Amino acid sequence: MTAAISLDKATPLSIANPSRVGVLLVNLGTPDTADAAGVRVYLKEFLSDPRVIENQGLLWKLILNGIILNTRPRQKARDYQTIWNTEKNESPLKTITRAQSEKLAASIADNGGQVVVDWAMRYGNPSIKGGIDALMEKGCDRILVVPLYPQYSAATSATVCDEVFRVLASLRAQPTLRVTPPYYDDDFYIEALASGIESHLATLLFKPELIVASFHGMPKEYVDKGDPYREQSVATTELLRKRLGLDERRLLLTFQSRFGRAEWLQPYTDKTIAQLAKDGVKRIAVVMPGFAADCLETLEEIAGENAEIFKHNGGEAFTAVPCLNDSEPGMDVIRQLVLRELQGWI
Repeated sequence: MTAAISLDKATPLSIANPSRVGVLLVNLGTPDTADAAGVRVYLKEFLSDPRVIENQGLLWKLILNGIILNTRPRQKARDYQTIWNTEKNESPLKTITRAQSEKLAASIADNGGQVVVDWAMRYGNPSIKGGIDALMEKGCDRILVVPLYPQYSAATSATVCDEVFRVLASLRAQPTLRVTPPYYDDDFYIEALASGIESHLATLLFKPELIVASFHGMPKEYVDKGDPYREQSVATTELLRKRLGLDERRLLLTFQSRFGRAEWLQPYTDKTIAQLAKDGVKRIAVVMPGFAADCLETLEEIAGENAEIFKHNGGEAFTAVPCLNDSEPGMDVIRQLVLRELQGWI
């Protein structure tokens, strides 16, 4: 005869074993130091990822180890040095992501300490493994991973998941996992972008004739194979046009940061900006909707290199709109995204 269990006398698990929920913000990555050695370590990890460079065959390995890692680190180190946070001896991406984590923790701190917030980089430090380990050591048996990419791509969002799953594969006692979806068309994201643009333009001494929305580039082959990144970038741009009351002639869509000889998504940002100047456009603004935080690609490539390209070809006034970063609108995006995905856990 089976003995009955009295539920009235049972100790609730939620009281006997109180648990916490972890939130891990993840961005792309950064070298630990702004010198050739630091950049070489970072590039090797980044360019050895088959999500980033899909063909990791012998030829690519010879090119990577024989040419790229012997030449590119010195050049990129000089670029990093132009934007480096010398006070903290770190890149702006690391400074901003830390601030986003701290502000998010403070903004949801009214839940009795149930939620613990940390941050990590997909490549470099702090690592995803370190972030997961730290959250679990603080009693988190459920973790929400937040890839800080509004638009999904296999080379960004998916590789974050790859690394998270690799870390969990080594654990006997795994935390329960959730991953935030892309938020390229969420109302609060579009509104934050628009208000950021409007606030920045209000500070200028000139009025841009048009705005260029520059997204990080991707080999066209990846999209042809089914990556939704271009489709989501187009959707973001169309929603932003609607919110700002601009047509496609006043808010252009381009793609930046090409690498190698393969065809990448077009139109290219640098070539578009050069052509605009040649066509007589004198004043432009560039916004980077695909970046949650300012980094080398926004601060050096756009605000530096592309500003020079524009002026070299006849342009007069150029401004790069700051990314959402840890601004109030930017934090509102992250906070709403996190609280929405935590429903049922807190």
